[in-house]
Amino acid sequence: MSDSNNAEILMAQPRGFCAGVDRAINIVNEALNRFGAPIYVRHEIVHNAYVVNELRDKGAVFVDELHEVPKGGIVVFSAHGVSQEVRKDAEARGLQVYDATCPLVTKVHLEVVKMCKEGFTVLMIGHAGHPEVEGTMGQVKEGVFLIEKLGDVSALPFSAEEKIAFVTQTTLSVDETKEIVEALTQKFPNIVQPRKQDICYATQNRQDAVKFMAPQVQVVIVVGSATSSNSNRLRELAEKLGVPAYMVDAPEQLKPEWFAGKKRVGLTAGASAPESLAQSIVSRIQEFGPRHVRALDGVVEDVTFSLPKNLVD
Repeated sequence: MSDSNNAEILMAQPRGFCAGVDRAINIVNEALNRFGAPIYVRHEIVHNAYVVNELRDKGAVFVDELHEVPKGGIVVFSAHGVSQEVRKDAEARGLQVYDATCPLVTKVHLEVVKMCKEGFTVLMIGHAGHPEVEGTMGQVKEGVFLIEKLGDVSALPFSAEEKIAFVTQTTLSVDETKEIVEALTQKFPNIVQPRKQDICYATQNRQDAVKFMAPQVQVVIVVGSATSSNSNRLRELAEKLGVPAYMVDAPEQLKPEWFAGKKRVGLTAGASAPESLAQSIVSRIQEFGPRHVRALDGVVEDVTFSLPKNLVD
């Protein structure tokens, strides 16, 4: 390893929990405190194994579908949001629902409903199978079409004269959607675009922090789970900037050879990864050889979202 006297771990700012994730986890904890276990959660509350296991240990039961929740049980909807069909199903089953959908996702849901009522065909830029995409597209019975890649744009059968609008999965960044958006505006010059604030502020901030950090380091560690869309994007971004990057969600996944001969290591964390996990990963890196930890400059986030009224009243 290089001279350990000036070997460093540079910490990206911001990293880790966003306001939506923080709120979702607080909702599950508050429900557990108030009603006791079990509290059922539809899908992973956020895409992070460490967080899910911690809540499971406290008595949260994660289910794929609502039929797994006993009649009259308490269920929390995950931060990614759900379709109208899931809401109706919960009501029909007499479930007590606490909705942890991120308010930024809810905002997109409301826009999709409004635009469809106004006669627009809505295109959604996102990843097939992602719970947020399923929830957003499921706000209406028809009229929303998924765009995953550039090639999907040319295959669209609509004419330039039709009323077309688009929305995006909130965990994508402006950079990621740029090519698709350009192709859409070229094909449909009158397309209605979402307001800039519909892209999740946390996704953009964490990617900007990686852009700032990457040129200063020789390897990037992203704290995040494989199922986390925004964590995967951080790793891909670092690699795109020419820096080897690895994603881990437990200290034991780190390999000493990743750090051999590397003077500066960069560390960031996806929006669903807790700071306590990031710190345990820092400690593990330091076991491979002494390293000074230095926080980089960056945006300080002060966004907070309140808990659902039916949980705090």
